[in-house]
Amino acid sequence: MPEVLVLQHLSCEPLGTIEEALRRAGHTVRFIRIQDGQRVPQDIGNSAALIVMGGPMGVYEQEKYPFLTGEIQLIQHALKREIPILGVCLGAQLLASALGAEVRSGAQQEIGWHLVTLTPEAAEDALWHGMPTTFEGFHWHGDVFEKPDGAVILASSTLTPHQVFRFGTAAYGLQFHLEVTEAVVRDWTTTFADELTESGVEPNVILGGVSQHLTPMQKIAHTVFDRWAALLERRQ
Repeated sequence: MPEVLVLQHLSCEPLGTIEEALRRAGHTVRFIRIQDGQRVPQDIGNSAALIVMGGPMGVYEQEKYPFLTGEIQLIQHALKREIPILGVCLGAQLLASALGAEVRSGAQQEIGWHLVTLTPEAAEDALWHGMPTTFEGFHWHGDVFEKPDGAVILASSTLTPHQVFRFGTAAYGLQFHLEVTEAVVRDWTTTFADELTESGVEPNVILGGVSQHLTPMQKIAHTVFDRWAALLERRQ
């Protein structure tokens, strides 16, 4: 069974529906739990793919969080070997940085349910073809990144022009949180309550959107992540 290496920065930011797709495809998952002090490996080893999850730290805070440098180097190692990569939120920013793009603080935080719009290029993408061209996605970030040279932008939002991108045929960065479950959304509204207060976002607005927006987004998530899991199988 193909093994997928996962870099996790916080226990409250799990794989969510990504893990469901990996399990359906018969892949095994090996976690490097950064929050527990586990060290970032220097190479991908025998893993068939790399997933880098979200976290509150910024790519530009490598002096404060030295492990970020190791993560960028590991991503670059995987890119050279053309190993499939999936970066979520911070993971997408690290992937963009590994490709030479600037990552910086955005004009304002993008938190809650906001419209995601697919680009025309998404219609031809292996993961995103056939998906609704607009849908409400779940967001929780303050940083943004420039388009990496050679990347294809697949989705945008009003505040964040680069929401999803692909580099090559198997490296994907997702700024928004397509992977979340209802339990994760509810957990974040309490775990990151101070951040909501600072940004002026009401928890009840986020929770109120769950019944309306989560199921349609999860239908997209199941398809996109199942396709990514199948992509690993084809590359073995």
